[in-house]
Parts: sequence; C-alpha cells; structure tokens
Amino acid sequence: MVTFEGLPGAVAVSHLSVYDWPSADGLRGGTPHLHLTCSEGYVVVGGSGSVQTLTAEGFRETPLTSGALVWFTPGTVHRLVNEDGLRLIVLMQNSGLPEAGDAVLTLPPGRLTDPDAYRAAVALPVDAEEAVQERAARARRDLAVEGFLALREALEKGDPEPLAAFHRAAAALVRPRAAEWRARWEKGAATAPPATADQLDALDRGEAGHLADARVHAERPSAHGRFGMCGRLDVYRT
Repeated sequence: MVTFEGLPGAVAVSHLSVYDWPSADGLRGGTPHLHLTCSEGYVVVGGSGSVQTLTAEGFRETPLTSGALVWFTPGTVHRLVNEDGLRLIVLMQNSGLPEAGDAVLTLPPGRLTDPDAYRAAVALPVDAEEAVQERAARARRDLAVEGFLALREALEKGDPEPLAAFHRAAAALVRPRAAEWRARWEKGAATAPPATADQLDALDRGEAGHLADARVHAERPSAHGRFGMCGRLDVYRT
C-alpha cells in the first residue's frame, strides 16, 4: 500500500512576517514574483495589508486582515504590502517544490534573459552577517518592484505583451530544473492521492489494516527569521 506522511494535502507551511521596508512607490512589503507549478495560500494571523496581483485579467488588490484566507494559482504575479505588522501562515502546494526554486522574481527584462545575471541578482550571500543579507534582500526586492510596476503599468494601459514576455522568460529560466522538480514531486506530493486511493480500495474490500499504521508527527520550526522573498520566515522541514 502506498503511504504518505507529509502534511495534509501535501502542502508546505511557514510563518511569515512581511517586510516593512519602504519601496520606490511608497509602499512597504515584499518581493513580487510568481510560481510556475504551485498554488499559494495565506491565512492572516496578525496585522493588516494586502496582496497585489497581476494576471492576464489585469491588476487586482486583495485586502489582508486577521482571519482572511486568500489563495491563488500558478502564474499569478503577487506582491505583499504590509500596512501594519502583517503576519501570515503561508500554505504552498507540492511540498518541496517551492524550496527547490519554483519562483521567478519580476526583475526588469534585461535581468531575465541571462540565467547567470538572474541568479546573481536574486541570490543572498550564504553565512553572511544579518546586515549583509538584509541589504541583498532589499536590493533584489527593489529590482523586482521596479519590474512589477512596469508590468502593472502596461496592463493598465491595455498592453498584455510585457506580462506574457515575463511568463515566457520565467519558463525559460526554470526549464533546466523541470526534470529535477518532477523527481521531487514523484517522491513527495504525487504519492498523496495514490495513498488515499489505496485506503479507499481497502475499505471497499472491508479491510482496516492500514489503520494500524497510524502515526503522529510534530515538529518545531527548523529555522527562525530567515530572509525570504516576502519577509522573515519561520520554516518547517515537512
């Protein structure tokens, strides 16, 4: 029988305190980006703000206040705006894929055509002092906001091509990793539906043996305050 011991629905969970750094347009918040294979959801647990999104349908701003549940599908360019101490529980589809790089930042076009230039622009220094990491995180955030604002302006003028070009560039950047991502997915999230199917088959046969394999899992965050794309992260291994 197939077994799956990850979090329900093969999601990944983290706690996010959204950056309060001011941007060029006067708003405070995170780094605009999209995911190529993973839906993302927020449960607001403190503070207030919004998530700005860009899709082929245009620009949208969704309020985020305590208790709100908001989610969006792959391809949604999103930017978190922190108005007052915004804190979220973040749910990511396909546990393991987001951590494997399933995200592309909305850098200006010149930074998207060269994979080496892109990686240099988005990388954070490893094992550097916190102040050095913060400067790097702010610099990449500011670049991504620059690109985001240009995409938004084009959409609001009725020109969808810059967003479509960004989609194409994002797909080209991650294409070399597609096989690796598939392998991760096959070993992880893809095993969740077959496990349920096996359990339903067992119940159809009147069998209950899988219930004896029940387990309880518990863990504490494996890292606190890590610099992420949208804010400081408390992350879990699951």
